[in-house]
Amino acid sequence: MLQFININEQSKVPKYEQIVNSILTAISNGDVVLNQKLPSVNQLLIEYDVSRDTIVHAYDNLKKRKIIESVPGKGYYIINDQLTLRAKVFLLFNKLSAHKKLIYDAFSKTLGQTATIDFFIYDNDFGHFSQLIRSSKSREYTHYVIISHFDEGGGNLVDFLQTELPLDQLIVLDKKIDGLENKVAAVYQDFEKNIYSALTELNPSLKKYKQLKLLFDNKTYQPKEIKKGFIRFCGEYAYDFAVLDSMDKEAITGGTAYINLKEDDLVSLIKKIKNTDFAVGQDVGIISYNDTPLKEVLLEGITVIASDFQKLGKQAAQLVLNNNKAQFENPFYVIQRKSL
Repeated sequence: MLQFININEQSKVPKYEQIVNSILTAISNGDVVLNQKLPSVNQLLIEYDVSRDTIVHAYDNLKKRKIIESVPGKGYYIINDQLTLRAKVFLLFNKLSAHKKLIYDAFSKTLGQTATIDFFIYDNDFGHFSQLIRSSKSREYTHYVIISHFDEGGGNLVDFLQTELPLDQLIVLDKKIDGLENKVAAVYQDFEKNIYSALTELNPSLKKYKQLKLLFDNKTYQPKEIKKGFIRFCGEYAYDFAVLDSMDKEAITGGTAYINLKEDDLVSLIKKIKNTDFAVGQDVGIISYNDTPLKEVLLEGITVIASDFQKLGKQAAQLVLNNNKAQFENPFYVIQRKSL
């Protein structure tokens, strides 16, 4: 039985859950049978160098689900081998931010107990991304669900994915991959259209500003389509505009509305504005990407452009459960607050 327990140190899934998933997968595959004895807590503790609490937590979880039972003085035994998992998912995110956690939570909740998830983070590093995918191929996943945002590299992403993965098992989230548009399932954001539509919706309030400035670091994973949509809007509505790599050298001027994508840039922007006499929402405007509870109260409310990340996660899970190869554009929304 020990050979069916798999604990991956690189996975972001808690170790107790990895133990649970390993046992569920073994049952689903027919590798363990009714009344079979499980490894003892001490055996797992020694073999995998995990804490006793982690193993007990895993076994308690399986007991609550009526998969195993404990017999005093003897150990743990399988009492339900009529289990069929609908999916075994390899989930790969570039980072775990607040909104990525919303995606993960909705994805996991929608899948429920019908699937197992192995969850990994590659920190926007294409080399790490590649290594994780290559090492996953021995695990017999039914679905590969990925977000592809890289600080650098990734120029050969399409060739890499076509070589390393079966495209009929691939689901792309958040950003479409050029070259695979109609070949894989996807739940994506149309970044260019979204910012253009959002600024058009906000235009009545933007008219009091002479210039719009987008904080966009060309050296990071930020989607280039956002910059394209911003420039298109400014051109069509005759706004003076600028694209800034950072706030480091920026002197705040009145009559300017700023659009930030990263939380660090928002902090730098607010600090600089506070060193002036300009009033936010009157002399200087702020639009920020992605809503958080803090943005609801900061400066009496920060105007945001946001995607429905919970819906993205739920839709992705439904693609897995239904084995669907469709593509869905995820909705976005605008919340106007006093910062504009």
